[in-house]
Amino acid sequence: MNKQIIELAKAAIEAHLLNEDLPDKLKIIEESPDFAQKKATFVTLKLDGKLRGCVGSLNPYRDLYEDVVTNALLAAFKDDRFTPLTMDEFENLEVEISILQKPEKIEYEDTADLRTKIEIGLDGVILQKQDKSATFLPSVWDELKDFDSFFVHLGKKAGFKGDNCLKFKPDVYKYRVESIK
Repeated sequence: MNKQIIELAKAAIEAHLLNEDLPDKLKIIEESPDFAQKKATFVTLKLDGKLRGCVGSLNPYRDLYEDVVTNALLAAFKDDRFTPLTMDEFENLEVEISILQKPEKIEYEDTADLRTKIEIGLDGVILQKQDKSATFLPSVWDELKDFDSFFVHLGKKAGFKGDNCLKFKPDVYKYRVESIK
């Protein structure tokens, strides 16, 4: 299924670029019933090794087919950080799909306690406090290799002021992903 999931994301993006119909959902589910299961995914697009779009779902509320197609289209054409993808860019596009496990809330007393409950390099993390929230996939550990810098950047992404987002005692969730390239 790994090859099929990447092909589905690319086919959806190409269909949009060419103003054609999306890949046939019923046919794809018939060939691979896993596409009918409810799953949460992130679709990450890269050009020349650099981020070109990334959009996803944190909780499984739609089938895998719909989640991959929707997130691929949003990453390619609606990620506010980038202009919509062009056909020229599509030719060299790298696609990565992350299938998320259900996020698990972490109960923690303080930063030192939280450090013992996060596995660097393996855990994706969600910060949430009132109307502020953000997530980093586990792959972000490749760039932000230590706990402190990871949480500083995640806190800034969520909109927390300062370099210590944990002082606001946000809810913290962790999750693992199956990454498909």
